[in-house]
Amino acid sequence: MSVLAKRPSTVDSIAYRIGMDCTVLHQYLEALQRYGLVQEKMSGKKRLYAITERGMAVFRTLSFQRYLDKIAKSIRASAVEAAPTPVITRSEDENLKDEV
Repeated sequence: MSVLAKRPSTVDSIAYRIGMDCTVLHQYLEALQRYGLVQEKMSGKKRLYAITERGMAVFRTLSFQRYLDKIAKSIRASAVEAAPTPVITRSEDENLKDEV
């Protein structure tokens, strides 16, 4: 939907930009239309697809969710890096050698 968030486009144009087969894309666009996320417009002889206000709200929500997931992943990675490394004392090291 990010392609449609910028401007209305034809199926061919959308398919080219996202690297998807036109037939498959058309099926996705029909589903998005049924849910009121995309609308079909005619511009002369061209059939254009545009994102609706509802579609834009869903797009923003999903984009924000991806952003939050990215931040959470970064925080988890930082927490793992910041975790203290266990230190083995000489007596523990000698005990480990005896066990092996």
